[in-house]
Amino acid sequence: SLNADTALTDARAFIHFLDAQQAVNPRRPMGTCGYCMGGPIMMRTAAHFPDRVGAGASFHGGGLATDKPDSPHLLVPKMRAHLLIAIAANDDQREPNAKVLLREAFDQAKIPAEIEVYAGTKHGWCPPDAAVYDEEQAEKAWARLLATLQAI
Repeated sequence: SLNADTALTDARAFIHFLDAQQAVNPRRPMGTCGYCMGGPIMMRTAAHFPDRVGAGASFHGGGLATDKPDSPHLLVPKMRAHLLIAIAANDDQREPNAKVLLREAFDQAKIPAEIEVYAGTKHGWCPPDAAVYDEEQAEKAWARLLATLQAI
């Protein structure tokens, strides 16, 4: 039952929950990230909650830029967040135009985004328990995530 609508329902609930926590300052922007199908969820969250989401990251995200009318890249003009889009090399081979569509969308919206294909990586390279884990590239992506979050 997970789809674009239910992902936003969940995102709204998560943000509401976090904002109710004593340790959270709801006047400060938050960051969000997603792996694989979490990439589009992160982008939709950033677009639908631009007053709350100041940074986001997608690691080997799928379906970030498609030819469908609900493609996440079409939501970029609604965002204010600085995004990191870390693309697996084999995902880029399957969808070489995705990074181009993403770059065009962010440039047109004048929103900062770091979009990079991580050389030699396979889809799922970031989690240490993945069969295709690439420690060097995962550490690089983690460092870029921390820098992206520091920027907010």
